[in-house]
Amino acid sequence: MTSILFASALTLLSVALPLHNANAQDGDKPVMNPAPTVAVDETDLAPLTTRSHGISLYGDLKYGPDFHHFDYVNPDAPKGGTLVQSSIVAFDTLNPFTLKGNPAAGLGLIYDSLMVSSADEPYAMYGLIAHSIEVPDDRSYAIFHLDPRARFQDGSDITAEDVVFSYEVLVEKGSPVYRQYFSQIEGAEVIDELTVKFTFKPGNNRETPMTVAGISIMPKKFWEGKDFAKTTFEIPVGSGAYKVASIEAGRRITYERVKDYWAADLPVNRGQNNFNTIRYDTYLDMEVQRQAFLAGEYMIRSEHSSRDWNTAYNTPAVQRGDIQKEFMPDHLPTGMQAYVLNARNPLFADKRVRRALQYGLDFQWLNRAMFYGAYHRTDSFFANSELAATGIPTGAELALLEPYRDQLPERLFTEPYKLPNFDAPNGRREALRESMTLLNEAGWEVRDKVLVNKETGQPFRFELIIRQPGLEKIALVVKSRLKQLGVEMDIRLIDTGQWVNRIQAFDFEVTTHWWTQSLTPGNEQRVFWSSEAADQPGSRNFAGIKDPVVDAMIENVASADSWEELVAATRALDRVLLWGNYVIPQWYLGGDRMVWWNIFGRPDTVPLKGMSIMRWWIDPEKAAKLQMGGF
Repeated sequence: MTSILFASALTLLSVALPLHNANAQDGDKPVMNPAPTVAVDETDLAPLTTRSHGISLYGDLKYGPDFHHFDYVNPDAPKGGTLVQSSIVAFDTLNPFTLKGNPAAGLGLIYDSLMVSSADEPYAMYGLIAHSIEVPDDRSYAIFHLDPRARFQDGSDITAEDVVFSYEVLVEKGSPVYRQYFSQIEGAEVIDELTVKFTFKPGNNRETPMTVAGISIMPKKFWEGKDFAKTTFEIPVGSGAYKVASIEAGRRITYERVKDYWAADLPVNRGQNNFNTIRYDTYLDMEVQRQAFLAGEYMIRSEHSSRDWNTAYNTPAVQRGDIQKEFMPDHLPTGMQAYVLNARNPLFADKRVRRALQYGLDFQWLNRAMFYGAYHRTDSFFANSELAATGIPTGAELALLEPYRDQLPERLFTEPYKLPNFDAPNGRREALRESMTLLNEAGWEVRDKVLVNKETGQPFRFELIIRQPGLEKIALVVKSRLKQLGVEMDIRLIDTGQWVNRIQAFDFEVTTHWWTQSLTPGNEQRVFWSSEAADQPGSRNFAGIKDPVVDAMIENVASADSWEELVAATRALDRVLLWGNYVIPQWYLGGDRMVWWNIFGRPDTVPLKGMSIMRWWIDPEKAAKLQMGGF
């Protein structure tokens, strides 16, 4: 559907000046020449903008303006019951938008955005609070038309003023991540009560309208007179399908479905938000958390331990079928799970040192001895997808890298990036030899079996902080491997809250982290890897990457005009990050290990982006049989 922002009739008036004529008499009338005929091509009358019920990053929308529901939901799913889940963080705030405090699990349930993504398209969004979006061909701005029925949970109208407030308060007082994520937005303005316009900075803004469309909308009047940056236990007024019903600070939070939720029957919501109540219980110990599930204290979990997946669920409840256990594969980018080396620390400033430390992870042995052969080695920041760099750069990818050849390792252009493979013939010996050579070149040498700085005699010693007890056994294997290099690694297990605070402040030497990725990477890459983000507490640039080539590759990703351009740009970024050796890559599964009590119904179709519990429902007959789920 198209429209014109404004239209006006053009009236051409032409008045000829009197011609100079020696014979002209006073009082003679001036000669009037007819106005010239102006040819108007129909293309000149084409709409200035495109207005639609949805927007796609690349290609056409799958769902038309009159679609009834997404294909991957059951539009007739019954409503009711209680979903109980678990959390591992003791929360101390109900504001998830700032760095201060640890927010309660599930707070995203209480906020709606202007538009929502579909799960069976790489990147497309459809109207929720905004029933339509209007953009020009160059996407230099976006106008959102709000649904006049849209209401906050207190019954008040959602207006354009609330939208502008939500954007501005996130940028001004929210986590620094928002300033980076919204960096391409020039400003927002209220056109009228139900119309808001976002103007974008010069450049390619293909993704920016969709970035704006995902902003959580908050009521301005609720936050007036309050300090948005502080932690709070005051229950906020939201815009979503659920509201906070009760809290027990640090232990439990309960949400209830808004009974008169205005958007319950919109196409984007049909078949979703099926639980009357959703509760999160906090467990500070992961083993206690698992045992609580087996005891029926909560209802669904994702199992991250291959050992426990294979050994911890041999219980009567599983054998009876009361607990369902299923591996759900996917074909989405798994991102990068790794040991993160904080390059802000002088110990890890040299990329040769960072490369040498990769000797410490013998993935092949770990996969056999501890992982039941379940994992694949992570060899890309976009593993498990066609976005991952492979081989050597060619074609469009090479063209993006070529201008920076003098700033990149020559090997980047001539050989694939490879991690140590200890199972190869002489693999361990060759990896050890390469690591020692690199360390010597970087100014380190072994004295009495200890790696020390050649000039200062400082031993090479660092601390790994982890938050999961299950990771300690793996870390001990890494510690023993690094010992062969003369490197001493101390292992420190801390609670999740402390870990979050430390990594957000970049107060660590080495830790573990998982950067998840989507099928359509874009502006979030600035938050992950950019030089600006490296100095911004709260960003996800935990490795402290400050590289102008990385910055340039990020801009190529964010400005890609087609899928082909995006693939080439992402592969180039991936390759530069890999050769920077900022992390010691770990492993990935390529799916989710899910276990749940058999009280649910779920749709037949699993979409491209995987399953979501918010599309499941409580089956009253199953729940009554197990006396769970509120039945």
